[in-house]
Amino acid sequence: MSGSLVIAGLGPGAEALVTPQVTAALARATDIVGYIPYVARVAPRDGLTLHASDNRVELDRSRHALEMAAAGRHVVVVSSGDPGVFAMAAAVFEAVESGPPAWRDLHIEVLPGITAMLAAAARVGAPLGHDFCAINLSDNLKPWALIEKRLRLAAEADFAMAFYNPRSKARPDGFARVLEILNEACGDTRPMIFARAVSTPEQAIRIVPLPEARPEMADMRTMVLLGNSTTRLITRDGAPFVYTPRSVPMDATPE
Repeated sequence: MSGSLVIAGLGPGAEALVTPQVTAALARATDIVGYIPYVARVAPRDGLTLHASDNRVELDRSRHALEMAAAGRHVVVVSSGDPGVFAMAAAVFEAVESGPPAWRDLHIEVLPGITAMLAAAARVGAPLGHDFCAINLSDNLKPWALIEKRLRLAAEADFAMAFYNPRSKARPDGFARVLEILNEACGDTRPMIFARAVSTPEQAIRIVPLPEARPEMADMRTMVLLGNSTTRLITRDGAPFVYTPRSVPMDATPE
């Protein structure tokens, strides 16, 4: 087969945070496939066809991209951030696994990008400096009970946490429950960071103690980070630095 499929991450928003490897793949592409606002970030040019689609058709989008690659096109499936973090890479490989055997012989490449949690963490310091986990708070593709279980276990293990998709118009109440669970499980004033539209002109960052966090502080453009029990603030003129020490005392034991 002469076609190819690249699954690429466009980073958190700023063009400067798109990797040169991804830029080169976009320049070679004959077709761009992705969610409407992500495809809109790719400049039109002669010889390039843009295929934008809605947010809840990931498998259909993946199959379309694979069909075009099998027909000899050079296709790039775009995601924001990193394509392997709650994004299109998993959807494409799910389509490959369930699709025609010939799709397994396609040249498929995943190109990493700067994911939102890393961009947000960098803006405030190093809140993910020690062990951390990332949790997608959307229950569109998994049961809410599983989200609650993972929140409690992550708090019990004293991970710093990064939360994707915290609150949408279709899910206005879930994040309030998340905050209830975290306050119950953590029981302290560790910092919570709300980083909205990081690296774009609309960027807004707020750092509050966990008990002061409110649901309306987050939307779908917000990355939410929560420190662990050792996370520290360094006060200074302007916004503080936030960091989680890399070391844990050897005699420390979880409560």
